[in-house]
Amino acid sequence: MLGVPTLLRGQNLNSRLNIAAIGAGGKGASDTNCCSKENIVALCDVDTANCARQIKKYPNAKFYRDFRKMFDEMGKGIDAVTVSTPDHFHAIAESAAMRLGKHVYGQKPLAQTIYEARYLRDLARQTGVVTQMGNQGSAADGLRRAVECLHAGIIGQVREVYVWTNRPIWPQGIDRPDGSDPVPDTLDWDTWIGPAPMRPYKRGFYDPFNWRGWQDFGTGALGDMACHTVNMPFRGLSLGYPTTIEATTINGMNRETYPIGSKIRFEFPARKISVPAAHPGLFHRHDTVAFEPVTFWWLDGGQPIPGQPGRHDGSNKPPQELTADIKEMLGEVPGSGCLLIGDKGKIFSPDDYGEQFFIKMNDEKKYTHFKKSAPLAAIPESLPRNQFKGDNDLRQHLEWIAAIKAGKPEMCYSRFDVAAKLTEIMLLGCVALRARKKIEWDGPNMLATNAPEAAPFVKRENRAGWTLA
Repeated sequence: MLGVPTLLRGQNLNSRLNIAAIGAGGKGASDTNCCSKENIVALCDVDTANCARQIKKYPNAKFYRDFRKMFDEMGKGIDAVTVSTPDHFHAIAESAAMRLGKHVYGQKPLAQTIYEARYLRDLARQTGVVTQMGNQGSAADGLRRAVECLHAGIIGQVREVYVWTNRPIWPQGIDRPDGSDPVPDTLDWDTWIGPAPMRPYKRGFYDPFNWRGWQDFGTGALGDMACHTVNMPFRGLSLGYPTTIEATTINGMNRETYPIGSKIRFEFPARKISVPAAHPGLFHRHDTVAFEPVTFWWLDGGQPIPGQPGRHDGSNKPPQELTADIKEMLGEVPGSGCLLIGDKGKIFSPDDYGEQFFIKMNDEKKYTHFKKSAPLAAIPESLPRNQFKGDNDLRQHLEWIAAIKAGKPEMCYSRFDVAAKLTEIMLLGCVALRARKKIEWDGPNMLATNAPEAAPFVKRENRAGWTLA
């Protein structure tokens, strides 16, 4: 019942929403700015130095260091929140907001653990709030076009997918530093740690950005990029629960940070989905698409660079025989990419968001941009497009705001009901890395059937005082 007034007020299409930002510096600044035509009523951040510009930019917004105090004091006056914190804090803040009936725009990855991702998915269903995960490529016309083409089977059955990235671009494969440094006066270190085990502050190792590589706070290269780069094949191939996940690392794996490079194999079983009919009729609104089993390969990082601890050369890419035609087209194999190999051809995207892609049928010598492909042109549009102007980041935020005002959570293309499934896949790679063995996965029961030692990585034990709402 706490959420009812917020939900009703949000349906006034001509009113401005009262939005609070949890995490106001860094990515939180751009998330807040994308909502600036609404009322920014509160900013919450543990580091006043990191968000000083935003405090100055929004002088009418009340500032807090702890979102719990913000909700206690201003909860009735907040319609929606953006959550742009380190990964370990996402689910804590998002679940608290959702329990209070607040609509949530949460940065990727949706959560740090599989349990949290599924918890947030179920909570979104229970509360009916409008949600969106911040993988802004979801707003791109090109990504939605690629999904339509894969649903239509343009390159036949896809049995192999490769996604690679130049991440990490922060130190990984390193151990915890010795000693401690004085905590800056601007930083609330205890709140920054949040649900993770307490550790001493060390300048430059964790905040404001290098937390991504640490297992207690981030999710490595997978968490930074997979919600972007895997988004297109995830949607286009309707990837659900994998049955097997096996990870190998470059230069080993420790208990503190993710490795300098990894190669992870995911096996997905055959599956069927219902998609909008290409040519809908009165009694024919949907088609059934059957997909064969598919192997998905994730590659990040590279070989360590001598004399530069935690840094790599970016060499971890698909086999050369699979990328020779990409190199011929671009002059090199880019640092990040996505390659889908089907019975009838291949689709390749050179950008992190799946916005641009190229297609090469088996009887063609070269890749062709999707807007110039004759086979692709014959496939009708079946997915709605984001109607807003601006870059994809802004458009995705505006889609969320419009859905709140319309009272229609389904308008959000990356709503938590969808985003949680993508996040779970990505997080299973982290589980396999940390468990250091092949994982046989029972998706419905959230269980590594062959590896009980993986359980702490599926569901984290939170520090006292920090629980899911």
